[in-house]
Order: sequence, then C-alpha cells, then structure tokens
Amino acid sequence: MINTLTTNGQLIASAATQFLKKHPKHITAAVAALLLGGGGGAFAVANLAPDASDLPVREVLENIQPAYNTAMDTPVVDGLVLYRSDITRSSDTIDTLLKRLGIDDAQAAAFLRNDPQTRQALLGRAGRNLTAEVQESQGLRTLTARWTSDDSGNFQRLVVKRQGTKFTSHIETAALQASSQLASGTIQSSLFAATDDAKIPDAIAVQVAEIFSSEVDFRRSLRKGDRFSVVYETLSGDGEPLRTGRVLSAEFVNAGKSYQAMWFQPSGTDAQGIASKGGYYALDGTSLRRAFLSSPVEFSRVSSGFAMRFHPILKQWRAHLGTDFAASTGTPARTVGDGVVEFAGSQNGYGNVIFVKHRGNTETVYAHLSKILVKRGQGVSQGQTIGLVGSSGWATGPHLHFEVRTNGVQHDPMKFAQQSETVPVPASLKPSFDRQAQQAKLALNAAASIQMSSVQ
Repeated sequence: MINTLTTNGQLIASAATQFLKKHPKHITAAVAALLLGGGGGAFAVANLAPDASDLPVREVLENIQPAYNTAMDTPVVDGLVLYRSDITRSSDTIDTLLKRLGIDDAQAAAFLRNDPQTRQALLGRAGRNLTAEVQESQGLRTLTARWTSDDSGNFQRLVVKRQGTKFTSHIETAALQASSQLASGTIQSSLFAATDDAKIPDAIAVQVAEIFSSEVDFRRSLRKGDRFSVVYETLSGDGEPLRTGRVLSAEFVNAGKSYQAMWFQPSGTDAQGIASKGGYYALDGTSLRRAFLSSPVEFSRVSSGFAMRFHPILKQWRAHLGTDFAASTGTPARTVGDGVVEFAGSQNGYGNVIFVKHRGNTETVYAHLSKILVKRGQGVSQGQTIGLVGSSGWATGPHLHFEVRTNGVQHDPMKFAQQSETVPVPASLKPSFDRQAQQAKLALNAAASIQMSSVQ
C-alpha cells in the first residue's frame, strides 16, 4: 500500500512538473485555487471544534512576590527622557534658550535666571554647545554647556542638575579629544565658496591659504577647476565638536601644479628644555616658512594688485607700487619678516604708517592704519601685530596699503616672498620626517577620494 502511494505521488509530481513547463502562466491560478482550498479546509475543521461556551473553566489563584518591598521602597517611574542639543547665540536670554530646547519648567527657569555661574557661562556667549536632558513633561533634568576659552587643550563644562525639588550648578574642566577629518573640494569661484560647499570650517580655509601663501597667490591666481584636499583636527568635548584644531596635511593643485604640505613637530626639547617648535613642510622636507610672508594680513579679498590704477583722491592714473588689502577697521596688521621699526607715526598721504627695516637693505611699509602698536627702534618678529587697519591719510575706505622696497626699489610683495629663502628639515630628523610624510600622502589620497566618490 505504501509503495503504491509513493509511486502515485511520484507520478503526480512528474505530471505537475511537465504541466508547469508547458503552462507557466497557469501557476498563479493554481496557487490561488490551492490557497482558497486550504482556507476552506481550515474553515471546515474550525467548524468541527466544540463550542467555547461548553468548555470547562477553572480559576487559579497564586501569590506573587513583588520586586520591591512595599513597606520600604517606592517604585520610581521617570517616564520618557528626551535629549536635545543647540548652540548659544549672543542675543539669547534664559527664556529663549529654554524655548529652543523645548523646556517648559518655571522652577528651572527661575534658577537659571538667578544663578551667577549660568548667567556668566551662557548669556552673551555665542557658539557654546548645549545639551539638555528633558522629561516627558518638558521639565529639565540636566543642562550641560561646553566651550573652550584658550589653547590649553582643555574645555570647560557647566552642569546644571535637578536634585529632588532643587537645582545645583558647577563648572568643570576636562581634556579635549582630537580626531582627524578628511575633506576635499574644487574651486568654482573662490576658496571660501569651495570650502563652504565641502563643509570645511572657515578657520581651516584660512590655514590652507596661509600654508601655501608663499607658493600660490590666493588673491589673484586661483582658477576654476583648481582643487584641494585637506586633513585637519576637530577638537571635541564629551563627543561634541567644540572647535577646529590645526591642518595636519594639505594639497592644493593650482593651474595643474600640485603643492603638498604637512605639519611636522620633532619630539623632545631643545638645549633650554623648551619643546621643539613645529612648522609646515613640503613632503620632500623643504620648509614652507620663508623669510618673508606674502601678506601683512590674514588671507582676505584684495581691492587692488601691484599695477597701474586710477588714484581715487588725486583723480589721475599713477603707478600703484604696492598692494592694497581690503579689511575692516581694526583688523590686525602684521609684519612680514623679522626687523626693527624705522618709523612709526603720521606721514602725508600714508596717514598713520609704520616702516620696518629688515636685513639685506629691505624695508616694508604699512599705511592708512587706525592705530600704531609699536615704537621707533623696537624689534619685531615675523607675524607680530604692529598696528590696526584703518583709513587714515589719503584713503577712501578702510584698507591696508603695503609695500616692499629693496635699496629703495619697490617690489611685488608676492614675488618677493616667493624668492625669499627657506630652511629644510635638519638631516638628523629626516628619517622620522620621511615616515610621517608617507602617512600624510596616504591620508591626502583618502581625502581626495572623497570628492571623486561624490562626483561618481
């Protein structure tokens, strides 16, 4: 009997297989019929079951031990806790802060308005990171603010916490955590427009321009299609980014020519026990720090270059033997090289002006200042702030007029800086430098691949 059923089953399966091969379109109808048939069968079986009202019912009672002692403990149910973040604004009040954080808590608001530490840390302080733990009822549980106030490598943390029916506040200091970020972009109009598109902070864009300033004229030589890659630090507190650090390595391709740089700081100390100074170097070991900077102000828009111009005061065409850097009043003006202040005062069309004497009979001029911060005979070092930008003398608006002279002959500041000497990595440090340079190349390739992937 069993053999007969097995044989019949095999014959049915074989016939079904042949049918599906010849009539594949009938499979849907066949499956639907099978499902309906199965449903009907199930319905029929269900109808054959006994009526539920006829089934016997038995009641079972059992003592259950509670998870807590009702005489000693009271169960606490906090409900849903929400976590919200925001950034402080200079115009904030306690009420506007709480509203943005979704907090409706009169008791918390009263405490924050009257707590000196909270007012000092939050009011009038733009850009500080806020995190709040909020109860389901919109009551405040914990409010934390984080910020950095110096370059010590630490951050400060204000913690406001509910304790029962009251609030407490205190300020703590903790170490920042550094992490590396990779980014890349392509110039379409300007460096800042490209870094905005790549979500790169302005502080990093300025560093990139400063690093390559002796090689690339970011004011006049950028071309559409120039590209860059950068690896930089982000400094975080409690996992929240608080500020950017330094550029670790960068590449800029201008007019088809590639320039690469990395930060290198030897380990250890010098003979006086002072930590070794770091700097930016090309990946072959050549220092990017030259004897002269190309700009007396941080990277900014230039209103006129080293060329002929129509003088706005004298109303005539004349040689403009210098460079005008458009900048707002009060912008720091820095000396481009080590030297001694030869003159600091007011002089004709220059207005408030400073002349700095450098070695090799070179002199630099900083004119139209709103304030002079050095005196005649004072020694100054490269990058030192010597005055503030203004519009004194023959100036139609705030800007810095800058000149470079050698033996009385004026030069294009950019070309002069490019021709000044550099100092390579000492031979004793070259092996460790080369190892770091290899790592920098890998990181820059990874950064460049980000943009390639987004384009594809």
